Amino acid sequence: MNETMVCAVGNVATQPVYRELAAGPSARFRLAVTARYWDREKNVWTDGHTNFFTVWANRQLATNAAASLGVGDPVIVQGRLKVRTDVREGQSWTSADIDAVAIGHDLARGTSAFRRGNAKGESMAAGSPQQPEPVWETPAGESAADTADTVDTESQQQPEVAAVT
Repeated sequence: MNETMVCAVGNVATQPVYRELAAGPSARFRLAVTARYWDREKNVWTDGHTNFFTVWANRQLATNAAASLGVGDPVIVQGRLKVRTDVREGQSWTSADIDAVAIGHDLARGTSAFRRGNAKGESMAAGSPQQPEPVWETPAGESAADTADTVDTESQQQPEVAAVT
């Protein structure tokens, strides 16, 4: 297909609006993307023009985006660019929408804690119990095949995670 796929890096500008439609869940939010450049005269980073996109998510992506995103969150959005032109009250309006394929937090600007949805395909609640982290290291002298079936989840320790402000 001849579609324009884009990857936009910016901040969530509005709280995601979630709707249950006949075709399935849908969510939308505004994304602010501001170009930054190095001003050699002032010797500082300077903000350039800000572009705003309406991001649309559907199905499970909509459910997860609504549960995970808040205003100001740094995100990366990949999807199909759709440019629309409308006439409202005699004026021509142009808007750029992104039909999202993937949305994620920008880990270059902070940390994020990933949680899988449950078996029903619903997003997990914040208070849900977490599964223990598997042991990824192979003890010295053993191969990965030797330890694959003998993982002891009871003796595993959860790493402490520091809060980032």
